[in-house]
Amino acid sequence: MTATPVADDAASAACCATCAAPALAEAEAREAARLLKAIADPNRLRLLSIVKHGPADGTCVCDLTEPLQLGQPTVSHHLKILVDSGLLAREKRGTWAYYTLVPGSLDKAAALISEL
Repeated sequence: MTATPVADDAASAACCATCAAPALAEAEAREAARLLKAIADPNRLRLLSIVKHGPADGTCVCDLTEPLQLGQPTVSHHLKILVDSGLLAREKRGTWAYYTLVPGSLDKAAALISEL
């Protein structure tokens, strides 16, 4: 039977040196995951694109079902996730809801990925 060589202390210390860059804190990771999960769905990405390129004063929910070929309850579900994640803002006008992109929200999502 051959004995496994034991690394000397210097080599062991070099191998196990702590990383200089701090890792995400648990709360930061949770928030980042919530935002990234929100955009990880093709229908939600399409909704973001439609709203981003829509009217500056907001895109009516009534204009979002047909382009996605989804029912209103499904579109509303996706919109709620995008609002809860801080990507979209919702404004009620009469019986309709209008959605706008939260300023800086896409930059925040991009920064989360690039700063990992």
